[in-house]
Amino acid sequence: MAVSLWHKKVIFFGGKGGVGKTTCSASFGLLAAKRGLRTLVVSTDPAHSLGDIFATHIDEEGQLAPNLWGYEINPVKESERYTEQIKSQFQNVVSPVIMEEIQRQIEAAYSAPGSEEAAIFDKFIDMLERIETEFDLVVFDTAPTGHTLRLLSLPELLASWIEHLIAQREKANRLMSMAAVGSPELKEKTDKPDPVLATLKRREERFRRAREFIVDNQAASFIFVVNAEKLPIMETQKAMEILVKYQIPIGGVIVNRLLPTDQEGPFWTRRRELEKKYMAEIEEQFGSLILAKLPLLPDDIYGRQALDQIVQMLEEQIID
Repeated sequence: MAVSLWHKKVIFFGGKGGVGKTTCSASFGLLAAKRGLRTLVVSTDPAHSLGDIFATHIDEEGQLAPNLWGYEINPVKESERYTEQIKSQFQNVVSPVIMEEIQRQIEAAYSAPGSEEAAIFDKFIDMLERIETEFDLVVFDTAPTGHTLRLLSLPELLASWIEHLIAQREKANRLMSMAAVGSPELKEKTDKPDPVLATLKRREERFRRAREFIVDNQAASFIFVVNAEKLPIMETQKAMEILVKYQIPIGGVIVNRLLPTDQEGPFWTRRRELEKKYMAEIEEQFGSLILAKLPLLPDDIYGRQALDQIVQMLEEQIID
């Protein structure tokens, strides 16, 4: 049985760049806050526009409305925090020589492809851990589809990587224990709990919990925002296949920026013909998943007055 969106703990808004994800996620967050849910809207897109759409400045985290807060993840800052955190965890538990090598590898990893996604994912886990203690619902305004799919695939990839590190560390500890036979001084060291192994296992547990949360149909959903155009439809179809592969529950589709019907002339006639064609395709592909259809508005979506228009339309269409 489908679970109401209002009983979820985390909802992702995704889709092709430029389809209106921020508008929809911000409006949904406002609607959730209006319903009394303590809601946090988190932007994972490096090109943040969450603060802009509310006509305010967010210095990472700030309150946007009653019951509603926003957080813009800064990939560069998070990467720096991430590497500094790892360094500090090992600073007092390994020798200076080994620490120098660890620092060299961390700095190399900081500039490697995927390092920002890993740091963003670590912050993403931090956000999940604030659910129920600070927030009832966390809404993620995600980056364009490809970036988001890489982010959501990280639990499995990082879990495999850290399992390998744990296995290597345990093997090294076993060899050290064997070497300690007959050496009281070395045996005293090997009998102590291994802080490096403990740190790795804590991180493994964080990744495991994040994975369980993302695939839990009772707790999480992914909502796609799509325009009635060829490329957004194709990208959404491909993305849905990947989410199914990773067992991430799909909560619905919002069709955004539908053309007005009161405009005359050959241009508008042709555009509506194309839209009608693509709407038929959307109905065929995603019909049972469609949550709402939103019109193209005459003005920019900027500030509360504009957002409240979208909130009202979502409230009328999204059924409990």
